Amino acid sequence: MKLAFLGPAGTYTEEALAKRFDPAAHELVACQTVSDVFAAVESGEADKGIVPIENSIEGAVTETLDHFAFEAEAVIEQEVLLEIHHHLVGLPGAIVRDIQTVISHPQASAQCRRFLRNTFGSGITILPAFSTADAAARVAEAKDPSVAAIANRLAASLYGLDVLIKDISDYEDNTTRFVIIGKSVPQRTGYDKTSIVCFILEDRPGSLLEILQEFSYRSINLTKIASRPTKKKFGDYCFFIDFEGHIEDPIVQSALKCLACKLPRVKILGSYPRSL
Repeated sequence: MKLAFLGPAGTYTEEALAKRFDPAAHELVACQTVSDVFAAVESGEADKGIVPIENSIEGAVTETLDHFAFEAEAVIEQEVLLEIHHHLVGLPGAIVRDIQTVISHPQASAQCRRFLRNTFGSGITILPAFSTADAAARVAEAKDPSVAAIANRLAASLYGLDVLIKDISDYEDNTTRFVIIGKSVPQRTGYDKTSIVCFILEDRPGSLLEILQEFSYRSINLTKIASRPTKKKFGDYCFFIDFEGHIEDPIVQSALKCLACKLPRVKILGSYPRSL
């Protein structure tokens, strides 16, 4: 199969992909952005793709959520949980006190915010990158010992960098949830999760309660709920909901049918085996 991931080589996304597929047995397609991963799957350039969807420290990956809500035709087929270990990496021989610029993906930089402040103070320049591996590649290309990156050991090794300081996340339990996207709905396993987006007709008292009641009445356990702007007008939101169960379960079908009667639109993002 062709598998699309957020590249270049050495990203956490590639690490997560390797937890489900043997990279040596498939053709990997490195994409520059999350949107490019979706496009590769939906155009047929790739059979499946993998994207980050939420982090235990920084929360939702909004680019992924927005693509699911407003653009994506691909659905979630699996989820993968990956422990994240950020390191400060730089050229061999680089000295930490001489670092003036740190490059990384904005999510990674945010997950190390306290470390950066305590280590470098307010004078450090933080530059964004498409991914942590992209940051490592840019440091290698710059050949400047005053420039470092936040990345994993895989990226450091691939781009010839040294780990200057290891495990720099502000919180020890740093985990990212990734989802594998494709065009099919996996068969029911009995230990499944379903993800949906609910769009409300108007902002009024009780709108969210009417949605949640359908799950409460049926004792369906919610594992996540989040809101995002619909991009239409200020204060207009849609709701992302993950819950236990598969769309083939009669109780889930009943809940979705009642939601469809109440709401202008309910979009099913996927029904797939749970990681936990």
